[in-house]
Amino acid sequence: MEEKNDEEELLRSVALQNAKSILRARQHGEQELIRAKEALERRTEELARSLAMMRATLESTTDGILVTDGVGKVTGFNEKFVKMWQVPHEIMDAREHRLLLEVTGRQFKDPRQVLARIDDIYASSPPESFDLLELADGRVFERFSRIQYIDERNVGRVWSFRDITDLKRSQAEERRRLKEVEVERGRLAEVFQRSPAFTAILRGPGHVFDRANDRYYQLVGDRDIIGKSVREALPELEGQGYFDILDRVFQTGEPFVGTDMCLRLRRVPGGPLEERYVESVCQPLRAPDGSVSGILAQGIDLADRKRGEDVQARLAAIVESSEDAIISKTLEGRILSWNAGAVRLFGYTPDEAVGRSITLIIPPERQDEEHEIVARIRSGARVEHFETVRVSKQGRAIDISLTISPVRDSTGRIVGASKIARDITDRKRAEEALREADRRKDEFIALLAHELRNPLAPIRNGLQVLRLAGGDASAVASARAMMERQLSHMVRLIDDLLDISRVSRNKMELRRSRVLLTDVVSSAVETVRPTIAAARHELTIALPPEPVFLDADLTRLAQVFSNLLTNSVKFTPQGGHIWLTANRRGGMVSVTVRDTGIGIPAHALAKIFDMFSQVDRSIERSTGGLGIGLALVKGLVEMHGGTVKAESAGQGQGSTFTVLLPLLESCPEPMRAVATDEGLVVAGPSRRILVVDDNRDSAMSMAMMLKLLGNEVRTAHDGIDAVETAEQFRPQVILMDVGMPRLNGYEAARRIREKPEGKAVTIIALTGWGQDGDKQRSHEAGCDGHLVKPVTLLDVVKLLTDLGAGGLGAARE
Repeated sequence: MEEKNDEEELLRSVALQNAKSILRARQHGEQELIRAKEALERRTEELARSLAMMRATLESTTDGILVTDGVGKVTGFNEKFVKMWQVPHEIMDAREHRLLLEVTGRQFKDPRQVLARIDDIYASSPPESFDLLELADGRVFERFSRIQYIDERNVGRVWSFRDITDLKRSQAEERRRLKEVEVERGRLAEVFQRSPAFTAILRGPGHVFDRANDRYYQLVGDRDIIGKSVREALPELEGQGYFDILDRVFQTGEPFVGTDMCLRLRRVPGGPLEERYVESVCQPLRAPDGSVSGILAQGIDLADRKRGEDVQARLAAIVESSEDAIISKTLEGRILSWNAGAVRLFGYTPDEAVGRSITLIIPPERQDEEHEIVARIRSGARVEHFETVRVSKQGRAIDISLTISPVRDSTGRIVGASKIARDITDRKRAEEALREADRRKDEFIALLAHELRNPLAPIRNGLQVLRLAGGDASAVASARAMMERQLSHMVRLIDDLLDISRVSRNKMELRRSRVLLTDVVSSAVETVRPTIAAARHELTIALPPEPVFLDADLTRLAQVFSNLLTNSVKFTPQGGHIWLTANRRGGMVSVTVRDTGIGIPAHALAKIFDMFSQVDRSIERSTGGLGIGLALVKGLVEMHGGTVKAESAGQGQGSTFTVLLPLLESCPEPMRAVATDEGLVVAGPSRRILVVDDNRDSAMSMAMMLKLLGNEVRTAHDGIDAVETAEQFRPQVILMDVGMPRLNGYEAARRIREKPEGKAVTIIALTGWGQDGDKQRSHEAGCDGHLVKPVTLLDVVKLLTDLGAGGLGAARE
């Protein structure tokens, strides 16, 4: 029993010990757990603080941060990222990078390119990636990503986005500024090189040549000076104190100005010293710390300036003496200079014009021209012969031609304009007059064709009548009379044309003599009396009772009054009244032709005596003629030393033409009458006359007229026949046609003159060619005179009469 009890006691003791051990172990475990829990809590707090610090760091950074796991799912980001990309939080909560790219990709210039970059980064899994992202709004992001590893295991990627827009812009601005600096540096270098002053840069206390321009090289005569000191390159300057000047400028930092320095330079190696008078300036060049690092030596060769001053003086004299207006102005239009020609042309003095706008002389309606001109000048273009209108101080519009050139400063920049204005008013008037003359010439040619066709039609009809009349003597006589009238009309037209041509070229020669005014008027009236009678006009003539003598060409002066009378007949309705009145006015006689005709409008009076001028050219009034009659009147009257004027009270009030001629007070010898009552002329003694013409009808008709006047006449029909007939017939007078077959009239006349019997014969060229050159050719061929076909019986008789009197005035007209 005791053993059993001891065993139980032992068991209880062991159990108790075990229980205590277990209790102690449990207590120890609990303590360990408590310590572990406390350590875990401390670790958690540290992690929380670390995470909070990391979060604070992420939120405080200026970069946008995005964290993704290994498959691209978003696991973290900061607010900067959200603001940079303007992505709603709900999108960020989606935690999937493609959804994020869909939203942010719209902000890129090329969203597909951005997506491809992201996919490439994930596909290749580079440890690090860097690139630039350009957004459509102009922003530029710098993107950087790095793979995050834990225990060498890829757990994701951290993306960093930095906005470098301002940096890029500042870099671009910096590049632009650097480029501008380079351009400016190049421009300054060009200015330095092209400067009209000699310029050099000297470095250091030894004054070593660092740079020099061409003008400096020309001054010193040596281009091999760069890198040399002034003392080494130009030793002759030492004795002239120039080195002392450079030393003083370098040491004191004070500039030097020498207005009239004499430098002796050996401009040719080994050559003589030459004196050069210069105006020199030496300025200190400073380093960034303010110390003097060199000298800028500049100056002007006074010889060049003197030459320039002489040239400028000559140019100024030319500008001032120019008849043209020469004006300079700024590009804004402000007048800078105003020469004497501008004063004469526009009326403003320099004090009134200089400083004012050029619009001073531009009419309001032409202001836009100035903008166009300035635009062309700004482009460097020259404006030449720009014709426009400007206005003077008195308000007179002036036609001018402008030549405008750009004015440049020493750097070549266009700073103004120089314009030359030439008055072309007279030229414009002359051009307008030429256009008017051309227009009137065209009208005249058309009118001449009309006037020539008028007599040709009845002449052709008369020929048909002669062909058809047979033995009807009355019809033949009537047709012949009509044809003679029309032929006379054509001859008058052609004579008027030739006469006005001679007058306009001063080729008309007057055969002056003492004539009675009554004879002149009688001759004129006889010429137009049939026309006056046909129009049933009443003509009243009133002449002074005493004789009025004139020094005149009777034929030409009669032509004046017959033209005036014919003019009145044409423009006076049938049954009108015409007056011819003459009165003495001191040493002049006034002859007036007045009518009751249609009158002359006031606007036409000033041009009524112009060539080809007509008041009325309407088809309804077709009696106007060629428009040369009054021009011929004016020319012939002025050749006689007189004047003619036209007056009219207006349409339907008639016209008055007044001719004023100088009187010849001494009494003339009586004129020898040459006309009979039948209109023929006493031709004098009979002569042997040879008529040469290849037109047989013309030769025959002329021979018949001469025979009827009592002459012995032969005919020939070509030049060779003329020479042979003249040798046999021994004529006293030969009427020689010019254009003939086998031998022309000029050559025939020469051959006849070569023979002894041909030296005394009188040879008259009878031809349709009547120009001055034709008359000269006939004279050179040996002809004594020149008659133009067709000739009248009166022309032939006058010729024979003049031959009898020992003269050939009529033939030589």
